[in-house]
Amino acid sequence: MKKQLKSLPVSCIILSIWACMKQADKGSCRERRARRRHTQRQKGMTNMKAYLILEDGSVLEGQCIGSARETVSEIVFNTSMTGYLEVLTDPSYAGQAVVMTYPLIGNYGICRADRESDRIWADGFIVRELSRIPSNFRSEDTIQHFLEQNDIPGISGVDTRTLTKLLREKGTMNGMITTTRYDDLDEPLRRIREYRVRGAVKRTSCAAKYVIDPSDPSEEPRSVRTARRPESLVARAGHGKRVALLDLGAKANIAESLVERGCRVGVYPCDTKAEEILADAPDGIMLSNGPGDPKENTEIIAQIRRFYDSDIPIFAICLGHQLMALATGADTFKLKYGHRGGNHPVKDLETGRVYITSQNHGYAVNAESLDPAVAVPAFVNVNDGTNEGLRYVGKKIITVQYHPEACPGPQDSGYLFDRFIEMMEVNADA
Repeated sequence: MKKQLKSLPVSCIILSIWACMKQADKGSCRERRARRRHTQRQKGMTNMKAYLILEDGSVLEGQCIGSARETVSEIVFNTSMTGYLEVLTDPSYAGQAVVMTYPLIGNYGICRADRESDRIWADGFIVRELSRIPSNFRSEDTIQHFLEQNDIPGISGVDTRTLTKLLREKGTMNGMITTTRYDDLDEPLRRIREYRVRGAVKRTSCAAKYVIDPSDPSEEPRSVRTARRPESLVARAGHGKRVALLDLGAKANIAESLVERGCRVGVYPCDTKAEEILADAPDGIMLSNGPGDPKENTEIIAQIRRFYDSDIPIFAICLGHQLMALATGADTFKLKYGHRGGNHPVKDLETGRVYITSQNHGYAVNAESLDPAVAVPAFVNVNDGTNEGLRYVGKKIITVQYHPEACPGPQDSGYLFDRFIEMMEVNADA
């Protein structure tokens, strides 16, 4: 063999080595070509103009990001500096396009484990500048490609400061994201002004009941804070409480926060009858967040009234908080531009302590409509004085407008899940 190699010309040996290397590198070449095509698509999209048309006739020009399709939705703004993936995949944004007020979005890429659901629910995405080269060891994708995959239109290069000021001054408005330059705005403005967010709870809720069991090793539950299997869960596996979660458009971290505390969580579709849930004899009932106008959900409100009449501990968040208030005779109203972001101060009226909270809602409970024999304010928004939570008289019920399960944070109010666990334990001992 050595003699044969020696007899071969050096050029032939080099050619053989080169051919072997080329064959071995074939797969990686295909990957590079795919990445190059994706980069070329990105550049093409960057050169495509897009327009945001608001219902007051304002038109803002930028560059198309994500899908090039046209969409009409409610335009809202979020003041969070991080968490854009959680915002996009939060079912509460169904029917809305989100303006991110922080000027640079996408710089840490996409990590699918951080999603609040398995798809994007926001109708559109509006940013000042989109980072196309993420820097993060956990990143699996770019935000541009993620928007494309989910067929979500967006626009970058918009003066989001001006846009946010406009929404604050005039209130939340409908708008259209389009790549079509309309010379006559009459037809698009008609469609924009007619738009309403309807049926969003049904659309975002699960189709059938399912169970998340912390004692099942195949579930591999992870802490929302550390992404590791919590030691507390290992110690309590099989001994935790059974919680019925009514999915009104629930964020994944609500169930995860319960599972992390050893709870076996049964997730029910929003149209499940109260009798069915009560027949399963849960230790507690969780009412989730969700999208849209709470008053639209008349049948769900009637079922929640039956939960109220039971003696089962209840914890309600965001839309769940509003629906419980409506079920007990209180009223809700639409905020001028809503609360959306990760820096909203909320005061506990019992202790005087202030918590920094994550919020995402366009409606609030009217505290003046409360019957003091039924419920009293427990939390208040420090910025505008609106109601942020209720304590129900003679009932084991906690309801809050903000998000104690918030990811990426803040998690100041995560203790409310522990309080819910204590309520169920006390109820079991009674």
